[in-house]
Amino acid sequence: MKGKVYIVGAGPGRLDLLTIRALEVIKNADVILYDDLIGDVAEFLKETKAELISVGKRRGLHKFEQEDINRMLVEFAREGKNVVRLKGGDPFVFGRGGEEAEFLAKEGVDFEYVPGISSAIAVPGCAGIPVTHRRFDPAVVFITGHESRERLNWNALAKLNATIVVLMGLSNLESICKNLIENGKDAETPVAVIEKGLSKEERILVGTLKDIAEKVRAERVSSPAVIVIGKVVELRETLMQSSKL
Repeated sequence: MKGKVYIVGAGPGRLDLLTIRALEVIKNADVILYDDLIGDVAEFLKETKAELISVGKRRGLHKFEQEDINRMLVEFAREGKNVVRLKGGDPFVFGRGGEEAEFLAKEGVDFEYVPGISSAIAVPGCAGIPVTHRRFDPAVVFITGHESRERLNWNALAKLNATIVVLMGLSNLESICKNLIENGKDAETPVAVIEKGLSKEERILVGTLKDIAEKVRAERVSSPAVIVIGKVVELRETLMQSSKL
């Protein structure tokens, strides 16, 4: 019997935002390797008959190295099992899903990518901040805060007429704001930090590039958090007047 790996997005954490296809493959899984940041979907996993393996990575604490996870996916599939690799948001948006798919392809293991609703879009949107709007910046850029200092062209990013959405960047928020300002971004540019989006613990702080880091420290904001930088943040006050958000 030939096994298969499903690289699945759990969405932004709410069970009702899980896709039908994701729900289907989870129900039929023999083994589920899941990350930490999957919200209410974690409770749903307890109802399955699958073997559950927590492989989440948090800053400074890795239960398994990426190479170990890759190896487990291949081994379980070669045992003839249906394997779900479950990730928060979308697997191909800073979720290492592309790396895992590449590894499986090279090993000759069948796999399927099951998209999820990315928290980079859903969390700001549900907080009253659409990441695109025709009256504001004509582009949106997604960056990861973990490696941004080493790999980003800050000069180009600061001058780009685009909304910037940062994932996994809370610990580097001060340096992110400093780099943007030093490279020409207006210090008065609005910034929103959405802590634990789409959960009962959600908090939203709004400021500017020059003061948001101080506000975050004062309020002791913790991860996970989505950061939105750009004038589109100004829409929040208007949109949150509707009870539908």
